[in-house]
Amino acid sequence: MAFSSNSSSGAMSEINVTPLVDVMLVLLIIFMMTAPMLTHRINIDLPQPNNKIQPPSNPPEPLRLKIQADGSLYLNDVPISEAGLKLQLEVYGNKAVDKQPELQIAANNDAQYSVLASVLADAKSVGMQKIGFRDMDQAQ
Repeated sequence: MAFSSNSSSGAMSEINVTPLVDVMLVLLIIFMMTAPMLTHRINIDLPQPNNKIQPPSNPPEPLRLKIQADGSLYLNDVPISEAGLKLQLEVYGNKAVDKQPELQIAANNDAQYSVLASVLADAKSVGMQKIGFRDMDQAQ
C-alpha cells in the first residue's frame, strides 16, 4: 500500500510496482527450474569412417560440357549436337559407376534452362551417376 504525505483526498497518480516485481520473481524462479529440463540429449548414430574403401587410383578424365547462351553445346571444347551428346553419354553411361567419368556442366548465365534440363534428363536416362556443375568462368 502506498501512503501519501499530503492531506489532499485526490486519487494517487503513482503505480504500486510491488505486485509486478513479485510476479516477475516467481516467473524467474519457474524458468530457472524448468530450463535444465528442456535441454536433453538426442542420441544420433553417426556414420563411422570406413578405411576399407579406397578411391580409384586412376579416375577417368571428366567430360566437360559447356552450354552457351545461344543453346549450343561443346563437349570437351568440341561442338556437338544434342543427339550426338546423348549418344556420347550412352557410351559412358553403360559403364560401371566407378569407371564412369564425371559430367561437368558449365552453363552460361544467359542460357535457357530448357537446354540444361534436357541435358540433365538425357544424362539421367542413360544412367550417368556422376554429374557436377562448375562456373562458366572456370570452364575457359
